[in-house]
Amino acid sequence: MIRELSGEGHKLADLLAASGVPASTYHYNKAKGPKAPTRPELWEDVAEIFSRTANGCGHRQIAMCLRAKKGVCIADKTALKIMHEMGVSCGIRRETDYHKYNSYKGVVGETFENLLDRDFSADGPWQKLGTDVTEFKQVWGKGYLAPAYDFGSKEIVAWSISEHPDMMQQKEMLAMLLPKVPAGSSPIMQSDMGWQYQHEFYCNALREAGIIQSMSRKGNCIDNGATEQVFGHIKDEFFRGQEFPDFETFKAELEEYIIHWNTKRRQVKLKGLTPEEFRNQSLRVA
Repeated sequence: MIRELSGEGHKLADLLAASGVPASTYHYNKAKGPKAPTRPELWEDVAEIFSRTANGCGHRQIAMCLRAKKGVCIADKTALKIMHEMGVSCGIRRETDYHKYNSYKGVVGETFENLLDRDFSADGPWQKLGTDVTEFKQVWGKGYLAPAYDFGSKEIVAWSISEHPDMMQQKEMLAMLLPKVPAGSSPIMQSDMGWQYQHEFYCNALREAGIIQSMSRKGNCIDNGATEQVFGHIKDEFFRGQEFPDFETFKAELEEYIIHWNTKRRQVKLKGLTPEEFRNQSLRVA
């Protein structure tokens, strides 16, 4: 402002006196000049990557996409700096009422030991899976997502989106999941002790497919923490602050996000690969 006004004929001494800026500070900043933007040639790409989901994404996701698809040599911190200069940021996850839905109704069927004991690590796909149900509130009512999540590939391998967290939803999810299970594999499926996972149909369907059930201990949601973490990312990137006119629109857009998760969203723990790329790479090695 001082530089512009002085160029219009105002006396520099008067401007410095009015603003309270020391003369040494003014001359130092004038000589230094305005700060150049960081990697401006990447700003358009950063904006495109950030806009892929309703609430944007973090700097690590942007850096991984730039490295993988654009061949750009960039550090995570540089991507964060670019975002700050562009004025965009991904909201920080905070405690919410997202997890109010509780399917526990006591022991109403068959229960299983907690075989995983919070060890969610897996060397490849179809070793360890997780499932749960999460609730989305909207003005028209509620929607429920029941996914099957592969801890190895970080892929949502099957899902059902319904207005009711009932057994029909679980049957729809299993109808997508079971044909995908590779012959000869015996993955462990981690869940909580919800009534759905104790149901005779559910238990028998997994048993016949060679899937071994493992259940969280009552009141220990961390026992199924890997799946809960996925729900957190979905709520942050897709759902938070969004309004959908009806259930069908919500369902269609959530399915689009799941496909984005599987095919475009890069994972730090997969060394920058998408779940689909990791699964295909694992199949080629096998």
